[in-house]
Amino acid sequence: MGPVIALSVFVLIVILAIVTLVRTVVVIQQGTIGVVKRLGEYHSVRPAGITFLIPYLDVIVLVDVRETPRTGDRQDVITKDNVSVAVNATIFSQVVDPQKALFEVSNYFVAVDQLSRTTLRAVFGSLSLDDALSQREQINAQLQVQMESVTDKWGIRINRIEIVDILPPQPILNAMALQKTADQEKRASILQSEGAQQSAINVAEGQKQAVIKSAEGERQSQILRAEGQRQAAILEAEGRGQAIATVYQAIHAGNPDAPLLAILQLETLSKFAQSDNATVLVPYESAALLGAAQALRSMIAAAPSADTGK
Repeated sequence: MGPVIALSVFVLIVILAIVTLVRTVVVIQQGTIGVVKRLGEYHSVRPAGITFLIPYLDVIVLVDVRETPRTGDRQDVITKDNVSVAVNATIFSQVVDPQKALFEVSNYFVAVDQLSRTTLRAVFGSLSLDDALSQREQINAQLQVQMESVTDKWGIRINRIEIVDILPPQPILNAMALQKTADQEKRASILQSEGAQQSAINVAEGQKQAVIKSAEGERQSQILRAEGQRQAAILEAEGRGQAIATVYQAIHAGNPDAPLLAILQLETLSKFAQSDNATVLVPYESAALLGAAQALRSMIAAAPSADTGK
């Protein structure tokens, strides 16, 4: 029996040594904080890495300090206008004070979950269904503010809250679908009428521009015609001036005497007399020539009569 007892004692000693070593040296993983309790009381907080404890006196509790998302179960809440909707949300929380998380609340996971349920009921109870469906961002912010006012004393920070689903009853969904269809038809009618109005405006604007362009074209045409008539009159006047100058120069170069000028005037007056005009204007200078011509004509007509009498 002696060797058996000795072997048993040796095995017990080895087991005791191993247990003591395990209780003395602890490896804390990254993202986790160790909270040491000595004789049941809070002693210290140990960071990630290797830490040493007093065996059988110290107990370490590991606390995850990473951000943890937790999606709550779907629950029915009553809105301000007495509509029951099914809601669930995802809460992103993080332990910032491990001591408070362990000693201020018995189980902070359950506490946060229950707090989220009561807060959801309170927030949705203050909103109508339309507001609850259209103001998710405001609801998320309001939930976060109300929950943080409680979780701060637990050493837990609520980073954000996201509403996952808001499901009204089926009759409400059907009514909303009908309302949405009516709104779409209304918007389609408005857009169609606006399109017809814009089309009429575009047509009127086009006609206006066409009239303006036509008026501008007519104005430009009149300007061009007037400019052409002006140029034609100028050219005609210049031609007449050049013709008169040429005739004057030719007559002046021929050095005409008074009898020749008188004959030319008589020829011109004879052309006037042959015209169909009832009235002929005779220059004052030519009146003497006409008198002289009439006297000469009378003398020529009287000469044969005198010769006959003889």
